[in-house]
Amino acid sequence: MLLAVVLGLVVLVLVGGVGIAVLSRVARDESVQEAQGLAAVSGRILQPRIDDGIVGGDAGSTLKVEGIATDAILHDPVIAVRLYGPDGTVLYADDVKLIGRSFASSAPLVTALAPGQVETERISASASDVSGVPAGTPLLVSRVGMRTPDGTPLMLQTFQRFSSVADSRRHLLETFAPVLIVALIAMVALLVPLAWILARRVERASADRELAMRRALEISDLERRRIAADLHDGPVQELAGLAMGLAADAQRLLDERERETLTEAADAVRGSIRTLRSAIVGIYPPNLRASGLAPALSDLTARLPSEGLAVSLDVPPTAGYGADADALLFRACQEALRNVEEHADAANVSLRVFRDGDRAVLEVRDDGRGLSEHDATAARVDDHVGLTLLEAVLRDGGGALHVGPADGGGTILRAEVPAA
Repeated sequence: MLLAVVLGLVVLVLVGGVGIAVLSRVARDESVQEAQGLAAVSGRILQPRIDDGIVGGDAGSTLKVEGIATDAILHDPVIAVRLYGPDGTVLYADDVKLIGRSFASSAPLVTALAPGQVETERISASASDVSGVPAGTPLLVSRVGMRTPDGTPLMLQTFQRFSSVADSRRHLLETFAPVLIVALIAMVALLVPLAWILARRVERASADRELAMRRALEISDLERRRIAADLHDGPVQELAGLAMGLAADAQRLLDERERETLTEAADAVRGSIRTLRSAIVGIYPPNLRASGLAPALSDLTARLPSEGLAVSLDVPPTAGYGADADALLFRACQEALRNVEEHADAANVSLRVFRDGDRAVLEVRDDGRGLSEHDATAARVDDHVGLTLLEAVLRDGGGALHVGPADGGGTILRAEVPAA
């Protein structure tokens, strides 16, 4: 829920900021277009009052321009007006001191503008631009192309403070920004509850899946326990009775050859019993709290000699580090032996369990071909994730896993878990 609220606020800020920035840009563009439109209207008003005498400085022609400029053009937001001749000479200006002055830089602009064409730009005022306006003041300058009746090019130039654009932009923002913000708040107010509802549904679905998985694991656990019990109470007990019978019969026989044969048969049956017990341990691990870690590991390794792998166990008979620690060490030993059988090509494997301070440690060492860091990485890439999963299980239990080359060759797996 908190995440949904935070995301909603982030969306509100981002969209609101972008929206206000867009509104500000639109307002500025609108203000510039308004300035261009005002200059175009001023040009259309002034054009009929222009005659050929204005270029030569005729007083009557100048008075007609002045009348129109004063009455129709020089009004807020326009603060200054000039009319240029083709050589850049000021033919009329609201500031009479500028009339007759020549500005060479304006001549190309006069000839470049077509009749009725309008150009607008932002400038910083200089000392000679507008009387009474401090140098550096931002101004908006509009230029309009005009012609005398005989076709002589003229240019009408109007000035307005750029602050008028800012005022217009602020007015537009004050008008539309509240609408935008209210709409965004309404959107967030609608989306947050929806997000909360969806989050709750996802949580419930996740809980349902977890419950289903737990039930499936429980069912699987019960089934494996049943299979293990059936194997123990059936074939294992029958083979144990058979081994005892063969051993007893061997003791009663007088013929040495027959006695050796029965003894070998009894040993073979006992080996099969050890293999079955090891398989049972793999199917359903024993109750470590009741059986103890040492017997459980002994059963786990019982079948390995029959597969050509010599096993050395160094586990204290009374070893026990707490139910959780024993279960983690047993799980680590299972994975270690599985890797030795499948990948190590080893002849010998040794298991050692001991306490190191507040940690219980399992070390499984083999004399196989070894496991380099490259091999471990390649195994993960090939989806052999047993060690990766074991590392995650141990880490979740507060432990750690290290796998690397052993001194003298082979591989050593070291699992550490908190001991009770």
